[in-house]
Amino acid sequence: MKWRDWDRNLKIRLFGEGTMNILFWSFFPFMTIFFERSFGKDSAGFLLVLSQLFSVIASLIGGYCADRFGRKKMMVYAALGESGSFVLFALANSPWLDSPILTFIAFSLLGVFGALYWPASHAMVADVVPEKHRADVFAVFYTSINIAVVIGPIIGSVVFYSYRFQVLTAAVIATALLAGVLHYFLEETTTVKERVKEKDQGALEAIWSELRGYRVIAKDKTFLLFIIAGVLVAQTFMQLDLLIAVYTSETVQNQTLFSLGDWSLTLTGEQAFGLILAENGLLVALFTVAVTKWMNRFKEKRVFITSSILYAIGITVYGLTGELWLFILAMAIFTFAELMVVGIQESFISKIAPDNMRGQYFSAASLRFTFGRLLAPVSLIISNYTGYGYTFAILGVLAVASAIVYAIMFKRVERMEALS
Repeated sequence: MKWRDWDRNLKIRLFGEGTMNILFWSFFPFMTIFFERSFGKDSAGFLLVLSQLFSVIASLIGGYCADRFGRKKMMVYAALGESGSFVLFALANSPWLDSPILTFIAFSLLGVFGALYWPASHAMVADVVPEKHRADVFAVFYTSINIAVVIGPIIGSVVFYSYRFQVLTAAVIATALLAGVLHYFLEETTTVKERVKEKDQGALEAIWSELRGYRVIAKDKTFLLFIIAGVLVAQTFMQLDLLIAVYTSETVQNQTLFSLGDWSLTLTGEQAFGLILAENGLLVALFTVAVTKWMNRFKEKRVFITSSILYAIGITVYGLTGELWLFILAMAIFTFAELMVVGIQESFISKIAPDNMRGQYFSAASLRFTFGRLLAPVSLIISNYTGYGYTFAILGVLAVASAIVYAIMFKRVERMEALS
């Protein structure tokens, strides 16, 4: 689908959300470090779990709200909510007030409004783009996010600690402008007639309906194994802005990355983490398509299991070293593991899902990330008692366990295919 054929709504959102994503990634990855230093590892881990719980609840009604109130209205309201949250965020980190607890509240509210924004955003794409072009459009938005992951952390590693109030004030203005642009220039993509269908259902019923839909997991053993393996391996890649952030900031103390004559590039722990995160985003942006095409040559069983093993190697190596170049190497392995499966997961779900339940299966499959993100901050608490080395090793073991679960799952798939 060519750019000139894109709906105006998509063009507006691509530029607006692209700007917001750069701002978001200039502070978000460093929040775990901030909370760990403000509250300690135990309290930070607990608070991050709590924050994710709020976001999970919001995400359960996000789709309902998008259908009930309209895509445009939810996106505008969510953007306004984000702007208000940034006001609180900025105030809590201003020259007049320094309040970590208010910062946590603002951070949690941002997660809630984000969980309300994205279902409407994705639904709008489905509304205005023909099915055969949706993958291409989503790929462009996905690429824009990864560009933000490259640029944002590099900016944040420099400005977050020294100019936090200014960054957050800029975020207030940017989100308010985004809400204004969405309100005045975006067109609604659902009709009143379509939204009337949702009026008889309340928010609590929508949550319960969503939860009932997940019963499909208990009935399909193959799918259940897929979810379990996904949650296990998610404990590795979900650490990117959690354990990896804290460990890198504490371990790297003004290390020289390279030198040329009298000039050298020396990084603090926070700057090193920004570089590592930017490396991940850059590799994803550059090589997603190429690696996906390469992986399509292999059997899915081999790809899933190898990916989990590489996650285990990458996360374990990361915890065994304090050298910046080895961090970079470990992250390259880590990112390759991510790229191996990013293109084939959706096709595998569609393959095992009954035709009349495909949407339900895709919805339930998101539990891999929902539960993964919910459990991931526990690693901070564990590291406070066992140390970083053991914690990274435990995460490596979980990734190996996911490979074993995948092997069991595919053995079941092969057995069922042989019987059919």
